[in-house]
Amino acid sequence: MITASSCAAAVEYDLATQKQSGGDTTVPATHAGAFSLNSANMSSRRKGDFLIGNDFFEDPWVIAPATTDLRDGLGPLFNVSACQSCHFNDGRGHAPANAADDADSLLIRLSRPARNAEEQALLDKPDVANLGDPVYGGQLQDRAIPGVSPEAHIEVSYNEETVSFADGFKVSLRRPQWRLRNWAYGDPADDLTLSLRVAPPVIGLGLLEAIPQADIEALADPQDSNHDGVSGRTNQVWDVEQKAQTLGRFGWKAGQPTVKQQTAGAFNGDMGLTSSLFTTDHCTDAQSACKKAPNGADENGIEIRDDILDFVAFYGRNLAVPARRNIEDSVVQTGHRLFREAGCNACHNESFVTAKLGKDHIEQSEQTIFPYTDMLLHDMGPDLADLKLNGSPAPADEVVEHDATATEWRTPPLWGIGLSQVVNPQATYLHDGRARSLLEAVLWHGGEAQQSRDKVLAFKADDRDALVKFLESL
Repeated sequence: MITASSCAAAVEYDLATQKQSGGDTTVPATHAGAFSLNSANMSSRRKGDFLIGNDFFEDPWVIAPATTDLRDGLGPLFNVSACQSCHFNDGRGHAPANAADDADSLLIRLSRPARNAEEQALLDKPDVANLGDPVYGGQLQDRAIPGVSPEAHIEVSYNEETVSFADGFKVSLRRPQWRLRNWAYGDPADDLTLSLRVAPPVIGLGLLEAIPQADIEALADPQDSNHDGVSGRTNQVWDVEQKAQTLGRFGWKAGQPTVKQQTAGAFNGDMGLTSSLFTTDHCTDAQSACKKAPNGADENGIEIRDDILDFVAFYGRNLAVPARRNIEDSVVQTGHRLFREAGCNACHNESFVTAKLGKDHIEQSEQTIFPYTDMLLHDMGPDLADLKLNGSPAPADEVVEHDATATEWRTPPLWGIGLSQVVNPQATYLHDGRARSLLEAVLWHGGEAQQSRDKVLAFKADDRDALVKFLESL
């Protein structure tokens, strides 16, 4: 756990320093592979570990039993067969464009409120993230190995809604209408909540892990004591290795504490692969074929060896952040000023200084970084809330992942966002991928961000262009 305080949030840095978004780890890349490079300050000796992790991140896992026993055990229920399938080129995924499009880079977390005192007591335990569906568990898997039925089929359509700026300029927003069909194991719980999440980019994770906990907690203001309308708070989650409750950092609701646990959780939930952190597949008692299916586990029930998990975590920890572009452009600088004037940096905190770390994390040690996130949960309003089965927003106070409620989301880092559609031309924005452009993403902001959105809606053409140019420079 990183606790030493070295917060640099209030410091103003020169342009040369701001250009290096990830400090000494930053890479000067603008091409389609810009998110796939190792930390620039990595020694040659450690690059071998990075490349091994890259292999296991990119290559598909296969059904057991197989001759490739280092990477077998896929399923029985799963969403994708490789990490790269969600994080295309290590970048942002996309929402399905229509009902016929695939959902490769989308997953759906399942939760429900407690129905009685016994369930509430279970939900209150620090190592319980939520109450999943009794039949379908805590994550929907829409694929399966032969002989096992996928849990359901995911479809989406969109309704277009027009938003007008003060000067009459109009932007069309698409509101998703999600449908789950062909439930294979019976009806889900009537009170089920769906949390739809598109894969985020995986750059800079080791730097976010290295931000001192005290610096993140210093930004929290759960009671809005300064009366600015912003009341970010931490998510307290369970660290499986430490067997203790700690600060959540990763995932759309800050539901995982470390890069390693985030990695192991994705292997388990998305691909049905067990590890020493998560030792069981996602087969419920109602899914008998799933329980009887072959797996690639060793004598301890583990499919991913600890060394392989460590290689992949090392890879994720060291995917470098690209340098900013056009930072000296006057329009970009105007956009930066407008970003601050609109109050966007109240959540998208610009800078931190990472903790002093040991040799195992040397690349991330004592770096001045510009992630544009406070790592906190914020209420984003009903339009961006998790959904009930009928498509209506879940109640704002319904807990869906540890402390995070249906309307709360961790502030996503903005570094690299200007290269999102260079790395993946299909990339979309926000947690469910509904936004096709950066401006659309801004205009969906509600809740604590409503006043910032309203200020943006007053921008005239030049100011709108400057704000987008600034975001594209990150």
